[in-house]
Amino acid sequence: MEMRSNKNIRIGDVLQELGYINEDQINQAVAYQKENKGVRLGAALIALGFITEKQMLEALGKRLNYEVVNISDLSVDVKAVEMIPRVLAEKYNMMGYKVEDTMYYLLVDDPLNFYGIEDIRQIVGREVHISLCEKAPLENSIQYYYSEVSARQAAQKASANTTQTSEVMEISVEEGDDDTPIINLFNSLLVRAYNSNASDIHIEPFENHTSVRMRMDGVICDFMTLQKNIHNSLLARIKILGDLDIAERRIPQDGHFRINIEGVNLNVRVSVIPTVFGEKAVLRLLASAGSIDHMGTFGMTERNYKLVMRMLQSPNGIIYLTGPTGSGKSTTLYMILEELAKRSVNISTIEDPVEYVYDRKMALIHQREVGRDVTNFASALRSALREDPDIILVGEMRDYETISAALTAAETGHLVMSTLHTTGAAQTIDRIIDACPAGMQNQVRTQLASVLNGVITQCLIPNARGNGRVVATEILVGTDAVCNQIRENKCHQLGSLMQSGSSVGMHTLNGDLSRLVQNGMINRQMAYKYSNDVAELDQYL
Repeated sequence: MEMRSNKNIRIGDVLQELGYINEDQINQAVAYQKENKGVRLGAALIALGFITEKQMLEALGKRLNYEVVNISDLSVDVKAVEMIPRVLAEKYNMMGYKVEDTMYYLLVDDPLNFYGIEDIRQIVGREVHISLCEKAPLENSIQYYYSEVSARQAAQKASANTTQTSEVMEISVEEGDDDTPIINLFNSLLVRAYNSNASDIHIEPFENHTSVRMRMDGVICDFMTLQKNIHNSLLARIKILGDLDIAERRIPQDGHFRINIEGVNLNVRVSVIPTVFGEKAVLRLLASAGSIDHMGTFGMTERNYKLVMRMLQSPNGIIYLTGPTGSGKSTTLYMILEELAKRSVNISTIEDPVEYVYDRKMALIHQREVGRDVTNFASALRSALREDPDIILVGEMRDYETISAALTAAETGHLVMSTLHTTGAAQTIDRIIDACPAGMQNQVRTQLASVLNGVITQCLIPNARGNGRVVATEILVGTDAVCNQIRENKCHQLGSLMQSGSSVGMHTLNGDLSRLVQNGMINRQMAYKYSNDVAELDQYL
């Protein structure tokens, strides 16, 4: 075989042959090896910056006749993964991805670890086909797929230990034995969701089974099917953690809890609602504020980011962050707050529920939750004004009282921020006005026109590569022209003002969707799916 004929070739010779290094660099690497016992030549060359890990893998592949693969391009069979104990997979950084009658397909980052490969060959009882991949993606994949293996094993164990009358199991869950199969199952689901970057877990009962689904990159994907007899036990565990009433199954309940997964603190928001076949639970996973990734510019373009930061420089006024469910409004809003917290200001938040918990930085951030700390948004806003805040965050504008109190706060010298579930700037203004009594709408228009800093609409769209999402935005700036249109009840003309207001940074959502299509970041199908005006998008495209 070619692999055997190349086996005695020095890796340095192969790297030289490929033009990656020269003789002097090899000599430096050899000297590095003498100072650092046990370091292989390839690792020494990487440590010295002479080659990359990818170049090293290419050389090893040529030497040993192995293919170098991108793990994201592979279809991984979980059955192949679980054939190797996790402890060995992590020890050797090796993972199976396919199994046949006589062949086992193995991913490795170090094909020279012959002892590890032989161990795995003995365990799987088959010939081993080696493919090479980079170390970090392989490590991440091991965490990702073994969390799925753990979840499935926990589900099987829970089913085997639960009787058809799951009420008995609920009692043991309530007692809080951390070793119970149900608790292990639930913890495994949380770990799997975290490793998958899932935003939500849906636990949905049906007549003969329970379905577990996860929302990843904005798309809900099936994860596993559970036996129906463990459903009530699993819901009991969720209710206990969320501080909900275990006995109550007739009305919706909301709660939250905090958990640490792999050193990261997560806030988990819980929603439980009754359905025909039992209670459905939806869990939203939210990283703590300290773990929020700013992505440099909140995921926006540099120009949009600078525009938003200019809005935030105003000492007063109101800023609305809008978008559909799952558009990342809350995440962006908290990233903005974290940026504002670098100033010496007093920040007061009113939320339902509190999703991220802040530590004190340069600012004082007082967080209050509706239903627990305060009765409602309107009363909380009125009391917040007596706390000498510089910045007020209102979780959502839901009624006239809240809208009125927020506008009054903005008029009296405070910077107010809030969110709305709308798909565009003009729709946001209309929604605010329509939520008010008919006799008060003209007054609200006048107030809003005098304090509006801007409206930021965003949505998260799957990228063209299918491995993540990008941000598309619509930005309305509270210019004199915009405020005049609001005051005169001509919100239908705001779209034209945004199209012509590029000099101050304004743009429509469709304009931004067009930019993303033209730059190859999203495809046209996705642009049409997320557009708030398809006819307008056609004009851009």
